Amino acid sequence: MEHQSFRRSQLIPFDGAAAGQELMMPPHSEGVLSDPSGIVVIKPCKEAEIDFYQSTSSHPHFAIYIPTFMGTLSLSTNADSTSAADADPSKLTHAATMIPTAAGSAIPLESPHTIAQAPVVESAWAPSNGAKITTDRAIVLENVAAGFKKPNILDVKLGKRLWDDKAPPAKRARLEQASEETTCGLLGLRIEGMRIWQNGDEVDGDGDGFTSKDGYKVYGKPYGRSLSVETIRQGFEEFFLLERGAPAKGLARKVINRFLEDLDGLLYVLEREESRIYSASLLFVYEGDKETLKSTLAAEPEEDALKRADNNETHEETHEGDDDDEGGPPAVQALKLIDFAHAEWTPGQGPDENLLHGLKSTIKLFEGLLKSS
Repeated sequence: MEHQSFRRSQLIPFDGAAAGQELMMPPHSEGVLSDPSGIVVIKPCKEAEIDFYQSTSSHPHFAIYIPTFMGTLSLSTNADSTSAADADPSKLTHAATMIPTAAGSAIPLESPHTIAQAPVVESAWAPSNGAKITTDRAIVLENVAAGFKKPNILDVKLGKRLWDDKAPPAKRARLEQASEETTCGLLGLRIEGMRIWQNGDEVDGDGDGFTSKDGYKVYGKPYGRSLSVETIRQGFEEFFLLERGAPAKGLARKVINRFLEDLDGLLYVLEREESRIYSASLLFVYEGDKETLKSTLAAEPEEDALKRADNNETHEETHEGDDDDEGGPPAVQALKLIDFAHAEWTPGQGPDENLLHGLKSTIKLFEGLLKSS
């Protein structure tokens, strides 16, 4: 098996990765890095998020629904303080030091890893109101959008309450106001952003709520915050390129049904976990190139296609075997729960009803896309 060295000189700013993948991180996130292929994301973060990612090894069903955690890196200029990974040492050669590539090879994390300087970055996937954090630690994650030819990406923030118990009063008040003024207040969710490949259609300049970039329509936070309970369906219709108010059909319907299976599986897992996760997001990715999507679905084994028929049943055991087989067909869709800057396990306190509320609302909205509004 061929191996590619994972060296500092090969790392690039994440927004220099393959087109369409930078929505994995918020705009202007200085310090977020990747390798040239875009297979991995190296995200500076605070210790609390590192601790949570490391703890997911004890929650294997939950871990299926988050980006693969490959370890941690030090961003310090002091080589003596660096480490290749701080995950479970018994798993370093499997989880932390071996990074699979699209070609089936692996990138071994080498020690020590140093970056030119400890970056100052925006708090990733958390409402920072422009505030920045200083950190010399980073997590290495899979790039969920890698492996897609033209990834369509949607970020949906979950929860009515977006602050954790450690938030100061001023921040609580600001986030409570932001929740009440958007769809978070009633639905427990808000569209944070999306990128939609236009399949060669001309996108002349910027439009209502979006900007055009490299053949994509890009919708930012203002668009999601402008939607109401009555109009939020339109945001999801835009993401799936649906006719306004009409039921999804064709390729879009098949993709939505796949996402519903994923959502059902995540719901099953979260109802059985005891945690409190604030300001997390659902990251939806599906193949935006119509011809690639069509050929991939056409190549699906008949028995798998039958399982994905429009039956709207609850898929209670989907969490048991969601991992794709190695060497399988190109990806159709992917769903991951992301952003754990404000997350912890809370034994004895029951499931996270705040998070579940947003997830259940998302499921209802996706089910609604299969019907006329």
